[in-house]
Amino acid sequence: MRPIQMVDLKSQYQRIKPQIDKAVIEVLESSAFINGKPVNDFCRNLSAYLGVKHVIPCANGTDALQIALMALDLQPGDEVITPSFTFIATTEVVALLRLKPVFVEVDKETFCMDIESVKKAITPKTKAIVPVHLYGQATNMEALMQLAKEHNITVIEDNAQAMGCDIIMKDGTKKKTGTIGDMGTTSFFPSKNLGGYGDGGAIFTNNEEFAEKMKIIASHGSAKRYYHEVVGCNSRLDTIQAAILDIKLKELDDYIAARNMVADYYDKAFAHHSKIKTPVRAEYSNHVFHQYTLVLEGVDRDALQAHLASKNIPAMIYYPVPGHKQKMFENFSEKYDLPVTDWLTERVISLPIHTEMDEEQLQFITQHILDFCK
Repeated sequence: MRPIQMVDLKSQYQRIKPQIDKAVIEVLESSAFINGKPVNDFCRNLSAYLGVKHVIPCANGTDALQIALMALDLQPGDEVITPSFTFIATTEVVALLRLKPVFVEVDKETFCMDIESVKKAITPKTKAIVPVHLYGQATNMEALMQLAKEHNITVIEDNAQAMGCDIIMKDGTKKKTGTIGDMGTTSFFPSKNLGGYGDGGAIFTNNEEFAEKMKIIASHGSAKRYYHEVVGCNSRLDTIQAAILDIKLKELDDYIAARNMVADYYDKAFAHHSKIKTPVRAEYSNHVFHQYTLVLEGVDRDALQAHLASKNIPAMIYYPVPGHKQKMFENFSEKYDLPVTDWLTERVISLPIHTEMDEEQLQFITQHILDFCK
């Protein structure tokens, strides 16, 4: 049996090696390492795939969130609502810009932002909401956008874990996650569903004003070289990464299908097991399974993780400490009561899932989990 990995990037690369090598060599030969033609080509193709007017490339997913927030001209102390159950980057940039993160609950079934919790958190100081499409599952964006519109609040989607996910609107139309809010952001970290071979990120929007502003912010606050209109940053997607991502974009739907086949196998193996709850697939969207995350009840999760490690089966806990309990936010005086978030952090465990998994590996993983849970 091949070694089991959380993500097998080497095997994935081998399948598209000729195209990747050719694209990288072409960039090297052109020597246009910054803002080369592949950057524009990738942005145009990604725009078409997502059905969004503007794609602004940047250096990483954290920068994408920061640039999107900077485009709003918020003032210190303005409030930004985010889920506590997410990777720290979502809330880190809020504090970095001297804004106030306001943590809300997640839905127990989807792990995504709970709309009722958002309603309760809105105040006159609320200027933005950042939903996270966690593990490849979509937030209920139609309900969230209706709420945001009622209160004139900007919505920035954190789409780092759900690239390619479709949301089915009430009128039957489909829209990609990241394109429904006022802005959407993503990361091209190698392990993502659409990942490069280094860092990278992008922001999406249909709003012309936001698009132009974010382009300026990402380029030292400059629309014309050496003339700087606003305080910005230096955040670019390298040409080599863009060339690689453009090739992998063509494979994305197949990658999603492969991940769903793995998820289907896990679902079947753990079906009806009283101690194992498999991921819920929301009726309003598909699931692109950036992670396959179980919720355990009556099982020693840490012991299970250690047992799997002893069999050379990696398993990860995303995320053991929620945002509202992180030391970096302890200067905020609020005491949060987020029972669902706290409950999940004690019970979730994510299994290997990627595009190159085979049945022998899956059988090995599931059998060891089932044996342990007995």
